[in-house]
Amino acid sequence: MTKQVAIVLAGCGVFDGSEIYETTLTMLRLDQLGISYRCFAPDIAQHHVINHLTQAPAEGESRNVLQESARLARGDISPITELEADKFDAVIVPGGFGVAKNLSDFAIQGDSMQVLDSLKEVLAGFKEEAKPIGLMCISPVMVPRLLGEGIAVTVGNDPGVSGAISAMGGLHRSCAVEDIVVDHEHRVVTTPAYMLATRISEAATGIFKLVDRIDDMID
Repeated sequence: MTKQVAIVLAGCGVFDGSEIYETTLTMLRLDQLGISYRCFAPDIAQHHVINHLTQAPAEGESRNVLQESARLARGDISPITELEADKFDAVIVPGGFGVAKNLSDFAIQGDSMQVLDSLKEVLAGFKEEAKPIGLMCISPVMVPRLLGEGIAVTVGNDPGVSGAISAMGGLHRSCAVEDIVVDHEHRVVTTPAYMLATRISEAATGIFKLVDRIDDMID
């Protein structure tokens, strides 16, 4: 039976959605391994819209997270409320500021953050069934709120974000861009990706390792 992995997206674009390279590299590696995937995103308004040319907010403009995520999924995507853990072998959450603005409010609240209820419910299902959970870039900051305290993750070596993870009861492990951190007990795999990467090839090395490890853990 073909392995099935869910990918949770937060929009389209590094500054207000999911990081495009991280998402694409995840899809590429899954496909290279012969693993099927399906994308999901919340059907909500974005926190705000960023002009990626100027990196400034686009005043008066609004976009929908699910509709924007559909750009990355070539239209083949479903609302996150339709994601059921028992139909998938693992779940992966790429990074991008949409994680900190749409899937959570970390960008505004820091270590007082809250996560989207629908995402928390979905990830709880994967945790309860002991299915692998992969997160990259900024998305590991959500782990203490999504999955509970005492889970080892990495965002690389950013002192502010790692400090927030610790303040929320998580365990941060410093990690090079090409490597991963695995919490075997909780079956969580994380990698820094563009928290550290300066080139797409650097991000690819760590992301491919994450997907490879998820593949191994499914076995």
